[in-house]
Amino acid sequence: MSSAIEIEVKFRVTSIPALELRLSEIGFELQTPRTFERNILFDTPERSLRAKQSILRLRSYGGRWVVTHKRLPDNHDAAAPHKHRVETETIVEDGDAIAEIFTQLGYGAAFTYEKWRTEYADREGHCVIDETPIGTFAELEGSEAWIDRRSAELGLGREEIMTLSYGRLFEDWRRETGSSAADLTFAAITG
Repeated sequence: MSSAIEIEVKFRVTSIPALELRLSEIGFELQTPRTFERNILFDTPERSLRAKQSILRLRSYGGRWVVTHKRLPDNHDAAAPHKHRVETETIVEDGDAIAEIFTQLGYGAAFTYEKWRTEYADREGHCVIDETPIGTFAELEGSEAWIDRRSAELGLGREEIMTLSYGRLFEDWRRETGSSAADLTFAAITG
């Protein structure tokens, strides 16, 4: 189990090959090749976790199951240019059993999202490329100074950087497109 403050930003990716080339040029190395990832967020029927901007997630990724809880830090600043969350997670052996435990405790599957993830890293942080059903995004995760430095090296302007979750991006996409999809899955979006 590990618990830490996660600091990250997202940005839209228009060309995966161009981003991968640039990452290589500035010293990133491939950590995990393109791998399918499925995430289920659990919540109470009243959505009590969402109301607190907290999540309870079960992730299947690369043959592993990971349970994660994220919450706002005590000194949360909604206007900060970087997303900060207290993240506690652990690898579990049986994801289906954990899902059943959550259900028995009153948490149901509230939202599912999928992506193909490719992971890169340097000595200080990570850059992941996430191919989702609503577009491709990348995340930079590390210290604030590292994120700012790497963002500049990638040629990103402040207007290109966001702190939105995939749930929020999905809600925005649904509003823009009028989609009735309930989950951010390839089957729900692309059939």
